[in-house]
Amino acid sequence: MTGLPVWAEALAGVAAAPLVLWVLLLVALLVLRPGAGSLREGARLLPDVLRLVRRLAVDPALPRGVRVRLALLLGYLAMPFDLVPDFVPVLGWADDVIVVVAVLRSVVRRTGIGAVRRHWPGTDEGFAVLCRLSGL
Repeated sequence: MTGLPVWAEALAGVAAAPLVLWVLLLVALLVLRPGAGSLREGARLLPDVLRLVRRLAVDPALPRGVRVRLALLLGYLAMPFDLVPDFVPVLGWADDVIVVVAVLRSVVRRTGIGAVRRHWPGTDEGFAVLCRLSGL
């Protein structure tokens, strides 16, 4: 026993959980950090990826859970703050890339690659790069 009331211990635990998750994310980003070439290619695809996510999010043929996930992704990308601040070299931008890739992978698992291909607004070469970078 620490001598703290139970509610204070619970509050401390709830406050510590996001911090622990954030530290784990930073460690994962440091370990899995994409190379500079991958980040450059990803930056070139950014406008097409944003249009892709928006198109997928409003497609009524996709399951509601997928559309909600994509809408939350758009909200996350629009937030003025990130899990890792953008001024941190490489990692500040990589967290956005990792979140986008994770959501796109979940969309493909649920709907198949055809839905992503059907809504892709860019070139065939751009789609191939997207698939290679995101492991689709």
